[in-house]
Amino acid sequence: MNLRNEQGDVVLKRQVSTRWDRVRKFFDDLRQRAQPEGGWVAIVEVCGFNPWLLEMLDEYGCREIVLIQPESRSKKKTDQRDANQLCQTLWVNRERLIEGKPVHVLKRVVPPSREDARDRELTALRQRTGARCTQTINKVQRILLKHNLQQECPTKGIRTKTARRWLSELPLDEIERMEMDMLLQQWNLWEEQLQQLQTKIEQRQRIHPTAPIVASMPGAGAYSSLALASRIGSIDRFPRPGSLANYWGLTPGCRNSGDAKDRLGSITKQGSATARFILGQMVLHALRRDASMKAWYGRIKRRRGSKIARVAVMRRLATILWHMIKHGEAYSFGGPPRLRYTDL
Repeated sequence: MNLRNEQGDVVLKRQVSTRWDRVRKFFDDLRQRAQPEGGWVAIVEVCGFNPWLLEMLDEYGCREIVLIQPESRSKKKTDQRDANQLCQTLWVNRERLIEGKPVHVLKRVVPPSREDARDRELTALRQRTGARCTQTINKVQRILLKHNLQQECPTKGIRTKTARRWLSELPLDEIERMEMDMLLQQWNLWEEQLQQLQTKIEQRQRIHPTAPIVASMPGAGAYSSLALASRIGSIDRFPRPGSLANYWGLTPGCRNSGDAKDRLGSITKQGSATARFILGQMVLHALRRDASMKAWYGRIKRRRGSKIARVAVMRRLATILWHMIKHGEAYSFGGPPRLRYTDL
């Protein structure tokens, strides 16, 4: 940590132990030091221990918590240098940061509300559990491919009850039979946990203020609507429809110099990867059910190709999502009467 006074002089520079008694002793001393100055302001870099530290900062009366994400990683990175640089940046821009104004050199992160943070953790857990279940199924398929047995399956896929009974009775080598039994047990466990998570997600999705509106989008269920809504938070943070697409990294980057304005590259892929994944899955449902969106997609596909056209639909869905939450309106196929997709 690095502590400076109002004049910008370093008054304390040290490493603080994370043991609870020493952490609280440090914050008690910091609060006493800051009383003559009228309080204190903290700047914290995003990392794994942020939640408990942010709660402690608020508990000990921090006037303003500035949570930032570094734009790039330094080649000479140490905690001591980072603390000194962050403290200097905070002191130089303290007035603008306290007033909530943007600072060009800082990418400020807005912490989610307590409920949104819980919903993010819940949907992230659902995503991880689903990925592990898929890995288990792929290992089962690997054993079948190893002996060219997949063609003997009584059903088209191995996810049916009939196929799983066949897998449990399939004659295999002793070691592979043991592995198959273990994989089938893991498969059953993942499905039970996924069902528990789905039930909890449905409960929280119904009471979320904006998730039911998001659920009106084509292909959006309880999980996807809660995941997107919790990663948006307050829609007032985004002044324009394109701000939400930019927040999720769906807008193209640029390397313009001088008067050049057309050097656009691929999308930035900043922000939530989960949101981009869900929007990518919703593209197929939107194209299947929304004729106007499909026609708009077709025109871009003929000019730029299918990949760029799909990303354009993702960006358009993010823009439509902003309008839906901003005005409290459900998804309208073909666009609302006052504004069609072809007019955007």
